[in-house]
Amino acid sequence: MRVALIPGDGIGKEVIPAGTLVCEAAAERFGFAPEWHSFPWGSDFYFEHGRMMPEDALEQLRAFDAIYLGAVGHPRLQDNVTLNGLLLPIRRGFDQYACVRPAVLYPGVASPLVGKKAGDIDLVVVRENTEGEYAQVGGHVHAGTADEVAVQTAVFTRHGTERVIRYAFELCQRRGKKRRVTSVTKSNAQGYGMVFWDRVFAEVAREFPDVETESLLVDAACMELVRRPESLDVVVASNLFGDILTDLSAIVAGSLGLAPSANLNPAHAHPSMFEPVHGSAPDIAGRGVANPLATILAGAMMLEHLGEAPAARRVEASVAAVLSGPKERLTPDLGGGATTREVAEAVAERVTAASE
Repeated sequence: MRVALIPGDGIGKEVIPAGTLVCEAAAERFGFAPEWHSFPWGSDFYFEHGRMMPEDALEQLRAFDAIYLGAVGHPRLQDNVTLNGLLLPIRRGFDQYACVRPAVLYPGVASPLVGKKAGDIDLVVVRENTEGEYAQVGGHVHAGTADEVAVQTAVFTRHGTERVIRYAFELCQRRGKKRRVTSVTKSNAQGYGMVFWDRVFAEVAREFPDVETESLLVDAACMELVRRPESLDVVVASNLFGDILTDLSAIVAGSLGLAPSANLNPAHAHPSMFEPVHGSAPDIAGRGVANPLATILAGAMMLEHLGEAPAARRVEASVAAVLSGPKERLTPDLGGGATTREVAEAVAERVTAASE
Protein backbone atom coordinates (compact mmCIF):
# COMPACT_ATOMS: atom_id res chain seq x y z
CA MET A 1 0.00 0.00 0.00
CA ARG A 2 1.92 3.04 -1.29
CA VAL A 3 0.40 6.34 -0.18
CA ALA A 4 1.49 9.83 -1.20
CA LEU A 5 1.17 12.36 1.63
CA ILE A 6 0.51 16.01 0.81
CA PRO A 7 0.17 17.74 4.21
CA GLY A 8 -0.16 21.09 2.44
CA ASP A 9 -0.82 24.21 4.47
CA GLY A 10 -1.78 25.28 7.99
CA ILE A 11 -3.25 22.54 10.12
CA GLY A 12 -2.81 20.07 7.27
CA LYS A 13 0.74 19.62 8.53
CA GLU A 14 -0.68 18.62 11.94
CA VAL A 15 -3.62 16.41 11.02
CA ILE A 16 -1.85 14.27 8.40
CA PRO A 17 0.64 12.90 10.97
CA ALA A 18 -2.36 12.16 13.20
CA GLY A 19 -4.06 10.30 10.38
CA THR A 20 -1.00 8.24 9.52
CA LEU A 21 -0.54 7.35 13.19
CA VAL A 22 -4.03 5.80 13.27
CA CYS A 23 -3.54 4.06 9.92
CA GLU A 24 -0.31 2.56 11.28
CA ALA A 25 -2.23 1.27 14.29
CA ALA A 26 -4.79 -0.33 11.96
CA ALA A 27 -1.97 -1.82 9.88
CA GLU A 28 -0.46 -3.37 12.99
CA ARG A 29 -3.76 -4.93 14.00
CA PHE A 30 -4.85 -6.16 10.57
CA GLY A 31 -1.51 -7.14 9.08
CA PHE A 32 -0.82 -4.82 6.17
CA ALA A 33 2.06 -2.43 5.58
CA PRO A 34 1.50 1.14 4.38
CA GLU A 35 4.42 2.88 2.75
CA TRP A 36 4.30 6.68 3.07
CA HIS A 37 6.03 9.23 0.87
CA SER A 38 5.58 12.93 1.71
CA PHE A 39 5.54 15.77 -0.82
CA PRO A 40 6.17 19.37 0.34
CA TRP A 41 3.65 20.96 -2.02
CA GLY A 42 1.26 23.78 -1.22
CA SER A 43 1.47 27.50 -0.49
CA ASP A 44 5.04 27.45 0.85
CA PHE A 45 6.08 25.69 -2.35
CA TYR A 46 4.22 28.40 -4.30
CA PHE A 47 6.05 31.23 -2.52
CA GLU A 48 9.36 29.61 -3.44
CA HIS A 49 8.62 28.32 -6.95
CA GLY A 50 5.61 30.32 -8.22
CA ARG A 51 3.37 27.25 -8.43
CA MET A 52 1.58 24.98 -5.95
CA MET A 53 3.33 21.82 -7.15
CA PRO A 54 5.93 20.96 -9.81
CA GLU A 55 5.04 20.49 -13.47
CA ASP A 56 5.55 16.73 -13.25
CA ALA A 57 3.52 16.36 -10.03
CA LEU A 58 0.92 14.06 -11.56
CA GLU A 59 3.62 11.81 -12.97
CA GLN A 60 5.19 11.60 -9.53
CA LEU A 61 1.83 10.75 -7.94
CA ARG A 62 0.75 8.26 -10.59
CA ALA A 63 2.77 5.40 -9.08
CA PHE A 64 0.92 5.56 -5.75
CA ASP A 65 -2.19 3.68 -4.68
CA ALA A 66 -3.72 6.69 -2.96
CA ILE A 67 -3.11 10.31 -1.98
CA TYR A 68 -3.67 11.53 1.59
CA LEU A 69 -4.14 15.31 1.60
CA GLY A 70 -4.20 17.65 4.60
CA ALA A 71 -5.36 21.08 3.47
CA VAL A 72 -4.44 23.88 1.09
CA GLY A 73 -4.97 27.60 1.54
CA HIS A 74 -3.04 30.62 2.75
CA PRO A 75 -4.15 34.15 3.73
CA ARG A 76 -1.71 35.65 1.21
CA LEU A 77 -3.08 33.65 -1.72
CA GLN A 78 -6.43 33.85 -3.48
CA ASP A 79 -8.32 30.58 -3.11
CA ASN A 80 -8.55 30.19 -6.89
CA VAL A 81 -4.73 29.98 -6.98
CA THR A 82 -4.58 27.13 -4.48
CA LEU A 83 -7.62 25.35 -5.93
CA ASN A 84 -6.52 25.51 -9.56
CA GLY A 85 -2.88 24.96 -8.70
CA LEU A 86 -3.23 21.71 -6.77
CA LEU A 87 -6.65 20.26 -6.00
CA LEU A 88 -8.37 20.53 -9.38
CA PRO A 89 -5.40 19.28 -11.45
CA ILE A 90 -5.21 16.17 -9.26
CA ARG A 91 -8.96 15.54 -9.34
CA ARG A 92 -9.17 15.97 -13.11
CA GLY A 93 -5.83 14.44 -13.97
CA PHE A 94 -6.68 11.21 -12.17
CA ASP A 95 -10.36 11.27 -13.19
CA GLN A 96 -11.52 11.35 -9.56
CA TYR A 97 -15.06 11.95 -10.69
CA ALA A 98 -16.96 10.91 -7.57
CA CYS A 99 -16.41 13.05 -4.49
CA VAL A 100 -17.98 11.13 -1.60
CA ARG A 101 -18.64 13.01 1.63
CA PRO A 102 -20.51 11.27 4.47
CA ALA A 103 -22.19 13.19 7.30
CA VAL A 104 -22.87 11.18 10.47
CA LEU A 105 -24.12 12.40 13.84
CA TYR A 106 -21.98 10.34 16.21
CA PRO A 107 -22.72 9.50 19.86
CA GLY A 108 -21.39 12.24 22.12
CA VAL A 109 -21.64 14.93 19.45
CA ALA A 110 -24.27 17.65 19.65
CA SER A 111 -26.06 18.76 16.49
CA PRO A 112 -27.16 22.40 16.31
CA LEU A 113 -30.55 21.04 15.30
CA VAL A 114 -32.84 20.67 18.30
CA GLY A 115 -33.82 17.13 19.21
CA LYS A 116 -31.45 15.27 16.88
CA LYS A 117 -29.68 12.36 18.52
CA ALA A 118 -26.89 10.02 17.47
CA GLY A 119 -27.81 8.06 14.36
CA ASP A 120 -30.58 10.42 13.27
CA ILE A 121 -28.25 11.90 10.66
CA ASP A 122 -26.45 9.37 8.49
CA LEU A 123 -26.21 10.49 4.89
CA VAL A 124 -23.65 10.80 2.14
CA VAL A 125 -23.34 13.42 -0.59
CA VAL A 126 -21.93 12.30 -3.93
CA ARG A 127 -20.54 15.34 -5.72
CA GLU A 128 -19.62 15.36 -9.39
CA ASN A 129 -15.94 16.23 -9.18
CA THR A 130 -14.42 16.89 -12.60
CA GLU A 131 -16.69 19.21 -14.60
CA GLY A 132 -19.87 21.23 -13.96
CA GLU A 133 -19.40 24.69 -12.49
CA TYR A 134 -15.71 24.04 -11.74
CA ALA A 135 -14.78 23.41 -15.38
CA GLN A 136 -12.97 26.78 -15.61
CA VAL A 137 -14.47 27.58 -19.01
CA GLY A 138 -14.90 31.30 -19.59
CA GLY A 139 -12.90 34.48 -19.65
CA HIS A 140 -12.69 38.25 -19.32
CA VAL A 141 -13.25 40.97 -21.89
CA HIS A 142 -11.99 44.54 -21.37
CA ALA A 143 -10.28 43.42 -18.17
CA GLY A 144 -9.59 46.17 -15.67
CA THR A 145 -11.85 48.73 -17.33
CA ALA A 146 -15.31 50.05 -16.48
CA ASP A 147 -16.67 47.87 -19.29
CA GLU A 148 -15.18 44.61 -18.03
CA VAL A 149 -17.19 41.47 -18.71
CA ALA A 150 -16.66 38.11 -16.99
CA VAL A 151 -18.13 34.91 -18.45
CA GLN A 152 -18.21 31.64 -16.52
CA THR A 153 -19.62 28.52 -18.17
CA ALA A 154 -20.71 25.32 -16.48
CA VAL A 155 -20.03 22.15 -18.47
CA PHE A 156 -22.23 19.05 -18.19
CA THR A 157 -21.44 16.06 -20.38
CA ARG A 158 -23.57 12.95 -20.67
CA HIS A 159 -20.54 10.83 -19.83
CA GLY A 160 -19.73 12.79 -16.67
CA THR A 161 -23.30 13.25 -15.49
CA GLU A 162 -24.45 9.71 -16.11
CA ARG A 163 -21.50 8.01 -14.43
CA VAL A 164 -21.67 10.03 -11.20
CA ILE A 165 -25.43 9.52 -10.92
CA ARG A 166 -25.03 5.79 -11.52
CA TYR A 167 -22.29 5.69 -8.87
CA ALA A 168 -24.70 7.31 -6.40
CA PHE A 169 -27.33 4.62 -7.04
CA GLU A 170 -24.77 1.83 -6.68
CA LEU A 171 -23.51 3.36 -3.44
CA CYS A 172 -27.08 3.55 -2.17
CA GLN A 173 -27.54 -0.16 -2.81
CA ARG A 174 -24.28 -0.99 -1.01
CA ARG A 175 -25.25 1.12 1.99
CA GLY A 176 -28.54 -0.75 2.27
CA LYS A 177 -30.09 1.88 4.54
CA LYS A 178 -33.02 4.04 3.46
CA ARG A 179 -32.44 3.13 -0.20
CA ARG A 180 -33.20 6.62 -1.41
CA VAL A 181 -31.23 8.79 -3.85
CA THR A 182 -31.95 12.51 -3.88
CA SER A 183 -30.87 14.55 -6.90
CA VAL A 184 -30.20 18.25 -6.38
CA THR A 185 -30.36 20.80 -9.21
CA LYS A 186 -31.64 24.29 -9.98
CA SER A 187 -33.46 23.51 -13.19
CA ASN A 188 -36.07 26.25 -12.78
CA ALA A 189 -33.30 28.82 -13.28
CA GLN A 190 -30.71 26.88 -15.30
CA GLY A 191 -32.78 25.54 -18.14
CA TYR A 192 -30.05 23.75 -20.05
CA GLY A 193 -27.42 22.10 -17.86
CA MET A 194 -29.70 21.38 -14.91
CA VAL A 195 -32.66 20.24 -17.00
CA PHE A 196 -30.22 17.92 -18.75
CA TRP A 197 -29.08 16.61 -15.33
CA ASP A 198 -32.72 15.97 -14.32
CA ARG A 199 -33.34 14.03 -17.50
CA VAL A 200 -30.23 11.86 -17.11
CA PHE A 201 -31.13 11.22 -13.45
CA ALA A 202 -34.59 9.97 -14.47
CA GLU A 203 -33.07 7.70 -17.12
CA VAL A 204 -30.53 6.16 -14.74
CA ALA A 205 -33.13 5.78 -12.00
CA ARG A 206 -35.09 3.39 -14.18
CA GLU A 207 -32.18 0.94 -13.92
CA PHE A 208 -32.62 0.81 -10.13
CA PRO A 209 -36.32 0.09 -9.46
CA ASP A 210 -35.56 -0.94 -5.87
CA VAL A 211 -34.27 2.54 -4.99
CA GLU A 212 -36.62 5.38 -4.11
CA THR A 213 -35.83 8.74 -5.73
CA GLU A 214 -36.58 12.40 -5.24
CA SER A 215 -35.43 15.55 -7.03
CA LEU A 216 -34.99 18.82 -5.15
CA LEU A 217 -34.00 22.32 -6.12
CA VAL A 218 -30.84 23.30 -4.29
CA ASP A 219 -32.58 25.90 -2.12
CA ALA A 220 -35.17 23.32 -1.08
CA ALA A 221 -32.37 20.80 -0.45
CA CYS A 222 -30.71 23.24 1.96
CA MET A 223 -33.97 23.63 3.82
CA GLU A 224 -34.54 19.88 3.96
CA LEU A 225 -31.03 19.29 5.30
CA VAL A 226 -32.06 21.42 8.26
CA ARG A 227 -35.71 20.36 8.51
CA ARG A 228 -35.48 16.60 7.92
CA PRO A 229 -31.87 15.41 7.54
CA GLU A 230 -32.85 12.00 8.92
CA SER A 231 -34.86 11.34 5.74
CA LEU A 232 -31.83 11.69 3.46
CA ASP A 233 -29.65 8.75 2.44
CA VAL A 234 -27.57 9.40 -0.70
CA VAL A 235 -27.61 12.86 -2.25
CA VAL A 236 -26.12 13.41 -5.71
CA ALA A 237 -25.33 16.88 -7.00
CA SER A 238 -23.19 18.88 -9.37
CA ASN A 239 -19.74 20.11 -8.44
CA LEU A 240 -20.83 23.47 -6.99
CA PHE A 241 -24.05 22.36 -5.32
CA GLY A 242 -22.34 19.32 -3.85
CA ASP A 243 -19.60 21.53 -2.41
CA ILE A 244 -22.12 23.79 -0.68
CA LEU A 245 -24.37 21.00 0.57
CA THR A 246 -21.49 19.08 2.14
CA ASP A 247 -20.47 22.02 4.32
CA LEU A 248 -24.07 22.34 5.49
CA SER A 249 -24.43 18.60 6.09
CA ALA A 250 -21.20 18.60 8.11
CA ILE A 251 -22.44 21.38 10.37
CA VAL A 252 -25.85 19.80 11.04
CA ALA A 253 -23.94 16.61 11.94
CA GLY A 254 -22.05 18.53 14.60
CA SER A 255 -18.76 19.83 13.24
CA LEU A 256 -16.77 20.51 10.11
CA GLY A 257 -13.96 18.83 12.03
CA LEU A 258 -15.72 15.47 11.65
CA ALA A 259 -16.30 15.59 7.89
CA PRO A 260 -14.10 13.39 5.66
CA SER A 261 -13.96 13.42 1.88
CA ALA A 262 -12.93 10.88 -0.76
CA ASN A 263 -12.11 11.93 -4.32
CA LEU A 264 -12.57 8.60 -6.04
CA ASN A 265 -11.56 7.02 -9.27
CA PRO A 266 -13.92 4.08 -8.71
CA ALA A 267 -12.24 1.93 -11.36
CA HIS A 268 -8.85 2.17 -9.56
CA ALA A 269 -7.30 3.20 -12.89
CA HIS A 270 -5.59 6.09 -11.10
CA PRO A 271 -4.91 6.93 -7.45
CA SER A 272 -7.80 8.36 -5.46
CA MET A 273 -7.35 11.20 -2.97
CA PHE A 274 -8.60 11.38 0.62
CA GLU A 275 -8.85 14.54 2.71
CA PRO A 276 -10.78 16.32 5.46
CA VAL A 277 -13.42 18.80 4.30
CA HIS A 278 -12.12 21.57 6.57
CA GLY A 279 -9.58 24.07 5.31
CA SER A 280 -6.10 25.03 6.46
CA ALA A 281 -7.40 27.07 9.45
CA PRO A 282 -4.47 29.50 9.66
CA ASP A 283 -5.95 31.03 12.84
CA ILE A 284 -5.12 27.90 14.85
CA ALA A 285 -2.24 26.48 12.80
CA GLY A 286 0.83 25.63 14.83
CA ARG A 287 -1.00 25.48 18.16
CA GLY A 288 -1.47 21.70 18.16
CA VAL A 289 -5.22 21.88 18.84
CA ALA A 290 -6.64 21.09 15.38
CA ASN A 291 -9.29 18.37 15.33
CA PRO A 292 -7.75 15.37 13.49
CA LEU A 293 -10.90 13.23 13.38
CA ALA A 294 -12.02 14.25 9.88
CA THR A 295 -8.57 13.32 8.59
CA ILE A 296 -8.65 10.04 10.51
CA LEU A 297 -12.09 9.25 9.06
CA ALA A 298 -10.77 10.12 5.59
CA GLY A 299 -7.99 7.64 6.30
CA ALA A 300 -10.65 5.02 7.05
CA MET A 301 -12.26 5.74 3.68
CA MET A 302 -8.84 5.32 2.09
CA LEU A 303 -8.32 1.95 3.77
CA GLU A 304 -11.72 0.75 2.57
CA HIS A 305 -11.01 1.88 -0.99
CA LEU A 306 -7.69 0.00 -0.91
CA GLY A 307 -9.33 -3.25 0.15
CA GLU A 308 -8.88 -3.09 3.92
CA ALA A 309 -12.56 -2.85 4.87
CA PRO A 310 -12.25 -4.49 8.34
CA ALA A 311 -9.51 -2.01 9.24
CA ALA A 312 -11.65 0.86 7.97
CA ARG A 313 -14.62 -0.22 10.09
CA ARG A 314 -12.34 -0.56 13.10
CA VAL A 315 -11.01 2.97 12.68
CA GLU A 316 -14.50 4.46 12.34
CA ALA A 317 -15.73 2.52 15.38
CA SER A 318 -12.72 3.77 17.33
CA VAL A 319 -13.48 7.37 16.38
CA ALA A 320 -17.08 6.87 17.53
CA ALA A 321 -15.85 5.41 20.84
CA VAL A 322 -13.54 8.37 21.49
CA LEU A 323 -16.33 10.82 20.64
CA SER A 324 -18.69 9.17 23.11
CA GLY A 325 -16.01 9.04 25.83
CA PRO A 326 -14.70 11.72 28.20
CA LYS A 327 -14.80 15.21 26.75
CA GLU A 328 -11.30 15.98 27.98
CA ARG A 329 -9.97 13.56 25.34
CA LEU A 330 -11.38 15.77 22.56
CA THR A 331 -10.02 18.94 20.97
CA PRO A 332 -11.36 22.39 21.98
CA ASP A 333 -13.78 22.65 19.04
CA LEU A 334 -15.67 19.67 20.54
CA GLY A 335 -15.59 20.99 24.08
CA GLY A 336 -12.39 19.31 25.27
CA GLY A 337 -8.83 20.31 25.99
CA ALA A 338 -6.79 17.64 24.23
CA THR A 339 -4.16 18.21 21.58
CA THR A 340 -4.23 16.92 18.04
CA ARG A 341 -1.68 14.26 18.92
CA GLU A 342 -3.53 13.17 22.07
CA VAL A 343 -6.78 12.64 20.16
CA ALA A 344 -4.98 10.59 17.51
CA GLU A 345 -3.32 8.50 20.21
CA ALA A 346 -6.69 7.90 21.87
CA VAL A 347 -8.14 6.63 18.59
CA ALA A 348 -5.05 4.49 17.91
CA GLU A 349 -5.34 2.92 21.37
CA ARG A 350 -8.92 1.92 20.56
CA VAL A 351 -7.87 0.48 17.23
CA THR A 352 -5.24 -1.80 18.73
CA ALA A 353 -7.07 -2.69 21.96
CA ALA A 354 -7.05 -6.50 22.26
CA SER A 355 -10.25 -6.71 24.29
CA GLU A 356 -12.46 -5.15 21.62
